[in-house]
Amino acid sequence: MTTLSLISRNCGSGGENSDWAIECGLQTGVHKDLFVGGLLLAVRRRNGVWLKNLAGSRIRSRNRFHVIAKIQKGKKHDYPWPDDIDPNLSSGHLSYLSYFKPLTEKPKPVTLGFEKPLVDLEKKIIEVRRMADETGLDFSDQISSLESKYQQALKDLYTHLTPIQRLTIARHPNRPTVLDHILNITDKDKWVELHGDRAGYNDPAIVTGIGSIDGKSFMFIGHQKGRNTKENIERNFAMPTPHGYRKALRMMKYADHHGFPIITFIDTPGAFADLKSEELGQGEAIAQNLRTMFSLKVPIISVVTGEGGSGGALAIGCANKLFMLENSAFYVASPEACAAILWKSAQAAPKAAEKLRITAQEHYRFKIADGVIPEPLGGAHADPVWTSQQIKFAITQAMEELEKMDTEELIRHRMLKYRSIGGFQEGTPVEPERKRNMKLSDLNAAKAGDLEAELEDLKKKILDAAGPSDPITSEKLEKLKEDVDQEINNAFISMGLQEKLESLQLELSKASDSSDNQTLNLLKEKVDRIMLEFYHNLTRPGAYLGLKQKLEMLNMANRLIELKEKGEKLKTEINEKVPPEVIAKMEVLKEAQEKLSEGDPFDEELVEEVERAKNELIEVLKSANLEIINVKNRNIPPPPPDLAENIAKVNEEIAKEIERAINVTGLYKKIVELRAEIAKGSSVETVEKLKAEIREQIIAGMDVTTLKEEFEHLNVVDLESTEG
Repeated sequence: MTTLSLISRNCGSGGENSDWAIECGLQTGVHKDLFVGGLLLAVRRRNGVWLKNLAGSRIRSRNRFHVIAKIQKGKKHDYPWPDDIDPNLSSGHLSYLSYFKPLTEKPKPVTLGFEKPLVDLEKKIIEVRRMADETGLDFSDQISSLESKYQQALKDLYTHLTPIQRLTIARHPNRPTVLDHILNITDKDKWVELHGDRAGYNDPAIVTGIGSIDGKSFMFIGHQKGRNTKENIERNFAMPTPHGYRKALRMMKYADHHGFPIITFIDTPGAFADLKSEELGQGEAIAQNLRTMFSLKVPIISVVTGEGGSGGALAIGCANKLFMLENSAFYVASPEACAAILWKSAQAAPKAAEKLRITAQEHYRFKIADGVIPEPLGGAHADPVWTSQQIKFAITQAMEELEKMDTEELIRHRMLKYRSIGGFQEGTPVEPERKRNMKLSDLNAAKAGDLEAELEDLKKKILDAAGPSDPITSEKLEKLKEDVDQEINNAFISMGLQEKLESLQLELSKASDSSDNQTLNLLKEKVDRIMLEFYHNLTRPGAYLGLKQKLEMLNMANRLIELKEKGEKLKTEINEKVPPEVIAKMEVLKEAQEKLSEGDPFDEELVEEVERAKNELIEVLKSANLEIINVKNRNIPPPPPDLAENIAKVNEEIAKEIERAINVTGLYKKIVELRAEIAKGSSVETVEKLKAEIREQIIAGMDVTTLKEEFEHLNVVDLESTEG
């Protein structure tokens, strides 16, 4: 059977029918009189289109016309297997069923922005090798030195990556795709891809199939990116339509029915958000997958190999175990989109990436990911096979754990994993029936920085005051007490205790004239219960911070005043017991102290006199029933100018060495974590533990030998200046 395209055009002139175009589809043949067995004629005119079946009829026209026929060659079959397949083939049949073939050309190397220093070193190495080849000279030492520098630079670069740099690596054009990993981890010739959603469409952005690892069958599902521009267009840049998610859902149900464990690979910027996908039910398809995955009776393991964008990634990511490659990312919105929303510019993407906590390390710290799979230096594309083997090892280890669970345990394990994400417990559980005042209790509270400044100012005024009843200090304290009373009143109202307190005050006023002890005891118990509830609400972490700070400030002020009063009283008692001769010797001590502070040389007689006066003063203090714990100078004399300059230099070198150690060991995140723990009021044990870890890592990263030499040199200078 032959197909012809016939174009007929009227060759005559004039008349209203002079512009005809006739297209004929022909099934049996063309005769000279155009009599056909089955002919479909389409006549296009200026004012419309008509279709007319002319089967079994003869076309006659008064006007002559030309017929141009062209035979189009039929399309060759699009099967994945070759025409010259070996008839004696005994294995490897499944490999012919895959459209995913090795690339004919090696992908071009792509250099990321932050990798430019490495490129410069590579160019130098290539240049030296070229010189060695051209001249025949031995440059092995220079090449070895440059290669060691390159490896060190590579290590330093990839151990201190920022979140936006990790995201850039996750999006690298040469990064291995999901099918690359599947073919690397499955047994040889034991992988077959399955297609279609059984509703008339196959989405190439999601690949599904059955494969075996070490003889055990698994259902594999994953987002598939392209390895070049052509493949990316075919795969829609790994952005699935609803058909793709429904295909994945069909395969999940298939795996659940046959008892195959499910392994999903996530690598997508997100679900395809065009108008057609929304019309076809993109949100509904994702929701169906989320709901179904929580009820599947087989183990599910998800691996984020690149980037995981929002619900498009989560639609195949509700698993018992979630692993992430070292340089992968998982986010609810891309950093570029987040920056455009919050900072009105995509240029703020690095800042958004840091705030979004998108890296594998952050997800593992927040217990969202169950493990971080290592990558080679330079990213997964530097050694795809090694990376795939690390994924295989993680999957095997996880399966050993999940296979020990029965069906109910698997489903509950999956549910509890996601229920625990983002869960924090503060204080006692909240009764669901009770109404709560959701307004901030500290809405008008002063800022922490202002309170700290006010606290320091109050301390200074109390210590510098002429006596305990200084008018300025008393005025400050009265104002602080009024603020605390107002804050306590506001706290009672926000806790819902104001009405209880007022009714209790009314009962107390009625019972004031009564002598019934039982009534008074009942009222006392009510007061204790109200106060217990008040203190319980007050001590909740993060609640009533302004009131807590002001209470602490008031307690501190009262303690300082009390200590100052005791000190003044003790000073008066000592002065009464100290004889005039000792007072004169105390003046000698002061003069000696002043001479030493001015840098005058030591006088042996003066030193002996000072020691005698000191001993006599100690005896007087003992006679006043005071225990002498330690004797020290009130003012330490300043060091000589040269020594002070050396001390400043050594301190500066120590500070630089500490900063270098922090950079080398990558402690910035640890320090930020410590600040966060202190800010949210964590326990002293947690804070001290973090401090100890940071201190140990800083000491381990410091060059102690150089600092020790500097310190010994400083001791020698100090000794020489003292002897001089």
